Amino acid sequence: MTRPEGPMAITGSGGFLGFHTRAALQSRGVQSTAVALGRHFDEVSATASIAGTERLIHLAGVNRGTDAEIADGNIGFAHQLARAIVQCPAPPALIVNGNSTQSGNGTVYGQSKEAAANVLEAAAVEVGAEFIDVQLPNLFGEHGRPFYNSVTATFAHLLAIGEAPEVQGDRELALLHAQDAADILTGAKAVERLNEWVSHCRVSELLQDLSRISGCYRDGTFPPLASKFQRDLFNTYRSFLPPSERVIGLTRHADARGSFFELTRSADSSSQSSFSTTVPGVIRGEHFHRRKIERFTVLAGSGRISMRKLFSDEVFSFDVEGNTPVAIDMPTLWTHNIENIGDDLLYTSFWANELFDPDSPDTFQEKV
Repeated sequence: MTRPEGPMAITGSGGFLGFHTRAALQSRGVQSTAVALGRHFDEVSATASIAGTERLIHLAGVNRGTDAEIADGNIGFAHQLARAIVQCPAPPALIVNGNSTQSGNGTVYGQSKEAAANVLEAAAVEVGAEFIDVQLPNLFGEHGRPFYNSVTATFAHLLAIGEAPEVQGDRELALLHAQDAADILTGAKAVERLNEWVSHCRVSELLQDLSRISGCYRDGTFPPLASKFQRDLFNTYRSFLPPSERVIGLTRHADARGSFFELTRSADSSSQSSFSTTVPGVIRGEHFHRRKIERFTVLAGSGRISMRKLFSDEVFSFDVEGNTPVAIDMPTLWTHNIENIGDDLLYTSFWANELFDPDSPDTFQEKV
């Protein structure tokens, strides 16, 4: 039997990679504690937050601003965390530094990231902890910050709001999905194999891929998802769509025999469709997925589909009726459910982009 994972502490937990790291840990049922740095740093609180944890993951950093802000931020954060580490009565056994492939490249950012790694490694040596420096390439993924985190986030955001992005400097990119980065940082994937999950393309090719995804999805069709990279790009793109655009109108054809409407069009042959009946008052679901793409359609009865982004409090609910069919897609890293709010049986159709695998169901319980 696999030993349960111990608690982990994370700096920068409120950032893009911090969100994905927390989500990865939540999917495995691992407790995580946030460690505040910068102007919110308190040595006593920080020491208490890391005490007794199995792994400390340092993600806090500065990659935008003046040269002084970048250098002072990255190195200053490292010194603050190092003080907490050496003062901790029960320091973590493993300290993982979320570094960049730009580390040591001669830029202010690269030099500050290299210096920060050195500071943390020295603290780890002082307390007898193992130190792992993970140099990450360009990251992309769900809920990135446009015009800040990555060009992928910027392109996806602009396409989602109907604008036409332009390429400003067509260079080669090495891209790693933030969920893969989170798995590496938390120990679910081996850091030595990091390059296996890196995809390479030019900026212009990235825009072409995202434009195809956007154009296809706006017509109600799931784009080709044959590769992991294309799946991750699709999940990234649709994370930028507002919740209102997750309701997709369907065309209903009726005659004396009854009615017919197309549920799903997909370029994949591995997709799976199913349906369920739900008695009045019962709620199904209450879970989230990290990779799986799902579409819900109520065929008969009255239902309420609700969803909530992990670590947020805002719940979006949609009341749906079988006689006015719509499709609602479940975004990754959002917990969701469906409730029968009528007096009759609720008939619901479900579609997923992959066949169910009991050895890797990608389904994690979490109440909406």
